[in-house]
Amino acid sequence: MTGDYEQRRAALAQLEQAMARETAVTPKELIHARGTLRLYRYLPQTADVYRVPVLIVMSLVSKPYIFDLAPGQSLVEHLVRAGFEVYLIDWGTPRAEHRGLKVDDYVAELLPECVEQVRAYAGADSVSLLGYCLGGIFTALYAALEAPAAAARGRLANLLQIATPINGAGMELQRALVGPGALDPDLIVDTFGNVPASMIEGAFQMLRPLQKASGRMSLLNHADDPAFVKAHLRIVRWGADALPFPGAAFRQLANDFIRGNRIVEGRYEVRGRRVDLGRIRVPLLHVVAEHDHVVPAAASRDLVRLVGSRDKDEWVIKGGHVSLVAGAGAVTRTWPRMVGWLAARST
Repeated sequence: MTGDYEQRRAALAQLEQAMARETAVTPKELIHARGTLRLYRYLPQTADVYRVPVLIVMSLVSKPYIFDLAPGQSLVEHLVRAGFEVYLIDWGTPRAEHRGLKVDDYVAELLPECVEQVRAYAGADSVSLLGYCLGGIFTALYAALEAPAAAARGRLANLLQIATPINGAGMELQRALVGPGALDPDLIVDTFGNVPASMIEGAFQMLRPLQKASGRMSLLNHADDPAFVKAHLRIVRWGADALPFPGAAFRQLANDFIRGNRIVEGRYEVRGRRVDLGRIRVPLLHVVAEHDHVVPAAASRDLVRLVGSRDKDEWVIKGGHVSLVAGAGAVTRTWPRMVGWLAARST
């Protein structure tokens, strides 16, 4: 019995090593760094490159390798092979000295800096932004603040949003954690500085308390399918690989977004400037999941309604929060449609 256990343990260790070797392997180069931030450019794999580069913006609390999970399971690889010049922001792991970083710093300073780096490196007038989850909040706020006058040509060509929450009142489970009468976000930040990764992971587990048990049952049912096991464990590994949340940004989002709901009400400010999503005029696509437990429809559906673009659309895709950017459904359904939408607007 002991020997069988050791064999299984050794096999699992080998599988973990294999997954680590396969993760984030699309060739890339570092083109800019500041603090923990890293800006990468993925090397072209085709001569036919669209004129408008794509910059991927991730959440602060998750690592960006979900976009480059493994060969054949990589949105980055898919975009590069389709002929796009692709860049990605890795915010990095915040340290104690980063506890004062606010949403304002990301939206009004770090993200614009990366946009300018991409424009200069690609020799492009404008950039398409792809924002996922909290990264989508950042790109939406940036797009509203950077919207040029009607006669001017802006830095932003297209805005592709994935599962972007805008209405804080719709974040029901998050409000149950840090909303009025719940945990005090100010006390959390004053106590810890940066919100620990274990608290972030625990909060996601509270959103779906039976997820781990369900996942293990699914693994048992597919134990004889190595491809399924590897694909499943990749997602599990990424989900457990949470990052600390910079304290000031957490405080700001908890108070002004989750509790105050200032974005959807037009009262949110970044460095003293009020954010009006109606100023966004560029083509916008919002891709949401039908069964998203992290960003439910009540939190995301107002985005398309509020932006001022004439060319705007929302796609509701079968699946959940993560399956929009990874998994078999994303490869076969979501990514090809997104590529088609971007391609038509990137010549």
